Amino acid sequence: MSSQFKVLWTDAAVADLTHLADFIVARDSLERAHEVCERLEDAASSLTSSPNRGRVVPELQEQGVVVYSELLVKPWRIVYRAENRAVYILAIIDSRRDAVDLLWERLTR
Repeated sequence: MSSQFKVLWTDAAVADLTHLADFIVARDSLERAHEVCERLEDAASSLTSSPNRGRVVPELQEQGVVVYSELLVKPWRIVYRAENRAVYILAIIDSRRDAVDLLWERLTR
């Protein structure tokens, strides 16, 4: 029996990654965008064997919501939820920006 979790990206998280890549290409280079996206994708993929290694999202924990976790890939946050042998990547957020409204809108629907 495998102890691996399957990592699944939501449409919203894919859109976040695409927007991030577009932003980096416009401000820096295609190569830099590729490096950043690869770092984020590699970090998300690492959750297949250890989905509990991230921390609970602090802004949600303050409100009593503890089912969402995050990995920090500075300066970005990979927000996810692990359940039923799957890890759902829900958002990629720039930690330099206020994420409270985005998190509440996206994760508590």
